[in-house]
Amino acid sequence: MTRPFGMKGHKKRKRKEDRYDKEEQQQEHQETAQNAEEEDATMAEEDDAKKVEEKATADLDEVPGIPIVPPHQDSKSNVIFVLEKASLEVGKVGKSYQLLNSDEHANFLKRNGKNPADYRPDIAHQALLAILDSPLNKAGRLRAVYVKTEKGVLFEVKPHVRMPRTFKRFCGIMLQLLQKLSITASGKREKLLRVIKNPVTQYFPINSRKIGLSYSSEKLVNMQDYVKAVGDDVNLVFVVGAMAHGKVDKEYTEDYIAVSGYPLSAACCISRICNALEDKWNIL
Repeated sequence: MTRPFGMKGHKKRKRKEDRYDKEEQQQEHQETAQNAEEEDATMAEEDDAKKVEEKATADLDEVPGIPIVPPHQDSKSNVIFVLEKASLEVGKVGKSYQLLNSDEHANFLKRNGKNPADYRPDIAHQALLAILDSPLNKAGRLRAVYVKTEKGVLFEVKPHVRMPRTFKRFCGIMLQLLQKLSITASGKREKLLRVIKNPVTQYFPINSRKIGLSYSSEKLVNMQDYVKAVGDDVNLVFVVGAMAHGKVDKEYTEDYIAVSGYPLSAACCISRICNALEDKWNIL
């Protein structure tokens, strides 16, 4: 005997109702769990807000008024070097542009009515090496180096630059600088050397003492005693000539001294200055 059709349909409806009841129960459990999580999160946020408020109140109790964070300032005095009248001139020799020097371009300079002895970029190269390789710079007391060419072009050299050791490579760097006006570090956007606007005095700090050096000066000083007499809060600016012949201008220098009774090269003068400052600031 077969089962009635009505009985079969009734069982199916019962299973569907059971399934709907189970789904409703699961949904209620999920909503309850979600509400509990939201309540816990709200309580946690309120607790965090209370902690922040308590901390802020404690800070206000310790330091009354509005707290002002002073900007980071380096209290140490530093030194700045200015190389004046550097012989760094670009000329077109044949089909290419080159940095002119007396060794390689003597005939070219004579044909153009110029004295080859005046074209000495090696002086600036040696002076820069003396400055940048000094313990004074490695100790972080060198603020900046500025170079002004015979033609009046002024450029800045960052203290952390590693200047090329060979003269040929140095000429290539200077040629690139004078043509492109800046040299950027490889893989970075920082400009290690860049041409800047004159005058150079606008880049000096306010509390600075500008000192010119020349063998022709009547004021002969002992460099160790000279720098020790300067206050610790004063930034020293030394103007050194980077040319074969002549002397630096006295336009913006406050003092004009000679560090030896004999004519010295720019690199030797810079070495004396660096040694005296290293002795003063106890840099070994």
